[in-house]
Amino acid sequence: MISVNDLSPGELAALLHFHADAGVEWLLEDEAVDRFAEFEAMKAARRSAAPAPQAEARETASRAPAASAQRAAPQPERSAQRPQPAIPDGEAIQQARFAAESARSLAELKTALEAFNGCNLKHSARSTIFASGDAASGIMLIGSAPGAEDDREGQPFAGRPGQLLDKMLAAIGLDRAGILLTQVIPWRPPGNRVASPAEMDICRPFIERQIALAEPKVILLLGNFAARVFFGEGDTIHGLRGQWREIAAGDRVVPAIATLHPQDLLTAPVNKRLAWNDLLAFQAKLTEINSAS
Repeated sequence: MISVNDLSPGELAALLHFHADAGVEWLLEDEAVDRFAEFEAMKAARRSAAPAPQAEARETASRAPAASAQRAAPQPERSAQRPQPAIPDGEAIQQARFAAESARSLAELKTALEAFNGCNLKHSARSTIFASGDAASGIMLIGSAPGAEDDREGQPFAGRPGQLLDKMLAAIGLDRAGILLTQVIPWRPPGNRVASPAEMDICRPFIERQIALAEPKVILLLGNFAARVFFGEGDTIHGLRGQWREIAAGDRVVPAIATLHPQDLLTAPVNKRLAWNDLLAFQAKLTEINSAS
């Protein structure tokens, strides 16, 4: 282990900046803590709280008749509490396509998505996350899937990732109220896991219909999952970012570029320079489109 005394002032400052960027606000407790004594006190407290063997045996014997009577009594009907059988994936995809294609506006699509029950992700999520912002701007940002804070607040890009996104947009003269924000997956996967291929196939008609109805002039994809869905490649975001591609939506073809998700940047702040280069390319494309119109 390298001692602090062996570091130069410049090296020590760089190390402290690294920890600060990684979210470390302190390295030591204000006062020394004897963890061994703390552990022994915890074990002693558990031993004193545990019932004596004889008392525990008497309590078990007294509970036995009541438990037997409870098992003998007829159990209430629980069929109403059982989850409904899952819809086969193929049927769910067909239902999703019909519901999405039947919508003639973003408002109708939101209603159809909220009424759709063919994706199991909806049953574990608190909120259905739909597009927010200004569709008339011609600018669309698409993230991967809602996180825990998105699910709680019912809107895309909430919490710390949303705050960082707001700063990223402000750096190129944009704000979330003036563009359209949405997610590929409208429901938070349990534990923030990646959506399965079947779940993605079920949700795909809705995000594709969002693009077709919003009619954006340019799209910014945020994160590895969103880039893979639309670019159809298995590479990581580092291999997919910074390159202009085209996305087909209905009878339209929209230029799109991918960059790192704000959550990726919170985890690895060193990649902010890569995202900044992508944002500059996005800004240049917006200037080109506005000049041509």
